[in-house]
Amino acid sequence: MTDWTETELSALRRAYASGTTRVSYDGKSVDYGSAEDLLARIRTIERAIAGATRPLPMAGLAGFSRGDR
Repeated sequence: MTDWTETELSALRRAYASGTTRVSYDGKSVDYGSAEDLLARIRTIERAIAGATRPLPMAGLAGFSRGDR
């Protein structure tokens, strides 16, 4: 489970789209050093959310028989 919310991600995207590096959401404000820092944060949260919602891989055991034993 991630600590990030869709609200935070939306605020980050809006700030990036508007060209600002100051983000405010849920009564909090954060200043990012550059647009690249802001974009890196957006990508980190997107990967974490995608990883949390991705289904777990299934594992199986294959069996083989030669038929003569």
